Amino acid sequence: MPLLRVVITAKGLNRLLELNELDEFRNEAYENAEIYKEKSKAFQDKKIIRKDFQQGDKVLLFNSRFKLFLGKLRSRWSGPFIVVVSLPYGAVQIHSEKTGHFKVNGQRLKQYWKGPMEKCKSVMVLEPL
Repeated sequence: MPLLRVVITAKGLNRLLELNELDEFRNEAYENAEIYKEKSKAFQDKKIIRKDFQQGDKVLLFNSRFKLFLGKLRSRWSGPFIVVVSLPYGAVQIHSEKTGHFKVNGQRLKQYWKGPMEKCKSVMVLEPL
């Protein structure tokens, strides 16, 4: 079996070095993309507010479908609903007289505080100069 002789010229060697350099750039770009994704995920996770609901709490449910309809003064919160059980990973099972039991994401809920809100009034007397 005859041996094959490979002759690498200066141009061929230069081309191989350029291809290796392209691979290094690609790997570096991939690593930078991974670092960026990790940092942006950590930044977004800081904004998440953990909400803990107990059984029997009254809550309001954010209805995102109202965004489709025009109406500035229309409330996007429906309810009140009663929390039946708080499930793992932020899911909450709620109950309503009209709809019964159903599960929702806990991020779409907020506490419902029943009763009149006490308004604090203050008087400021302005005197002419």
